[in-house]
Amino acid sequence: MSQAHEIDYRIIGEEMQYVEIELDPSETAIAEAGSFMMMDDGVQMQTIFGDGSQQQQGVLGKLFSAGKRLLTGESLFMTAFTNLAQGKKRVSFASPYPGKIIPLNLQQLGSPLICQKDAFLCAAKGISVGIALQRKLGTGLFGGEGFIMQKLEGDGMAFVHAGGHVFERTLQPGELLKVDTGCVVAYRGPGKVWLQTLPVSRLASRILSYGSVNRKEEGSLLGGLGNLLDGDGFR
Repeated sequence: MSQAHEIDYRIIGEEMQYVEIELDPSETAIAEAGSFMMMDDGVQMQTIFGDGSQQQQGVLGKLFSAGKRLLTGESLFMTAFTNLAQGKKRVSFASPYPGKIIPLNLQQLGSPLICQKDAFLCAAKGISVGIALQRKLGTGLFGGEGFIMQKLEGDGMAFVHAGGHVFERTLQPGELLKVDTGCVVAYRGPGKVWLQTLPVSRLASRILSYGSVNRKEEGSLLGGLGNLLDGDGFR
């Protein structure tokens, strides 16, 4: 079990990982809707408005903070998991597609941390999940026009998900790295950057293109041969 600021955790699996978070009594973790996998008896699941980090704001402030999440394609709501039992309990969150889960200790890395807009998986309660507008790609990124990313702020643990193989680079002051925007998982500059080999956009486009191909079956020798070679001819 890895010791981390605020929460203990362990990451399980290889290609399709999940993170198991251990909660002390009254401790809470937050997660995006749809990432929940399982939890021990004694953990309460509750839908919250936004990420739960703006407790002192008024109604309009909370609405504005939560509304910004819509720009990243997420829901207005998150799910909070609180340990209401006397002893330690566990809750687990699964990866949405093949790749790796990256643990980020914001107390050590510094805050804020900029992430791909669909990268956030879960975090300790108190982590703020906002947006970051990237308008100038000439600062070291290219591959598209201005884009919207997630901004993680706080001093606890957060977990993000990346596709395919994930690797980390540490840039020295003045060092420049040109990266396709889809391959960026997270960064804090100057300093560390996490990159992925399989952005979800590329995965989705390949699946869509494969499903939309008009493959000839009967009446085409080549079409039947193609099916045989790719396995469709075997049962």
